[in-house]
Amino acid sequence: GPPRSPPERPPAPSSDPGNPGGPPPPPRWNPGPPPGGAGPSGGVGPPGGGPLRGWGPAMGAFPPSQGGNHYYYYYNAGPPPRNPRPPDNNHDTLAREGKLDIQRPKSFTGQDSWKWRTFLTQCLNLFQAKPVTFQLDNARVAFAASYLQGIAFDHYTALLWFEPQSPILLNWQAFVNEFSTKFGVFDTVAKAKDNLFNLRMRPEEQFTTFIIRFEKEAYETRWNYNVLWYALQRALFQHIKDIL
Repeated sequence: GPPRSPPERPPAPSSDPGNPGGPPPPPRWNPGPPPGGAGPSGGVGPPGGGPLRGWGPAMGAFPPSQGGNHYYYYYNAGPPPRNPRPPDNNHDTLAREGKLDIQRPKSFTGQDSWKWRTFLTQCLNLFQAKPVTFQLDNARVAFAASYLQGIAFDHYTALLWFEPQSPILLNWQAFVNEFSTKFGVFDTVAKAKDNLFNLRMRPEEQFTTFIIRFEKEAYETRWNYNVLWYALQRALFQHIKDIL
């Protein structure tokens, strides 16, 4: 009879579990060291100076070779490595700031003008401790307004209802100027000058305590050094002046 054809060879075993019986996949190469020696370590290029089936699709995303490190490529190894996502510093900072137990301002009613400066100081102290939480002006305004009561809150409510786009509601400095004019001391400089001129050191008062009271008014007066020195001399006891 006719000659019989030789039996077919069984296919070479495949190392790809998703393609049993198919040809073995092409070799995969690790990346070589990038320029400067940074990044993944240890890989080398295919033997013979170049890949047999061409460069992988990710080659164009890598920097050009420099110096002696010219094996920085992937050969059929998929997409290039990605840098890890940078940490969300603002998120972490907000979490930390949320745990800070800072004294809240006392409510301001608008009835006692001398309390306005204290109210502002307490707000600013909180803003200083939580700069990310209160980095926006409207957040500062909304926070301060939440501690208004009485006639001061009535004024804020009128602005909120009838002038919602007013800079007073959106800008912290505009808010401070508006409420300082209406509910604070009318002339803070004149008031500070009067306080400083009549300031006297109390009996048994520590000098450190007195000088803090003196400086509180002195900063506001904007007097020059000579005038401030004269006011300080008037306020001290003679035995303290003898030491100075």
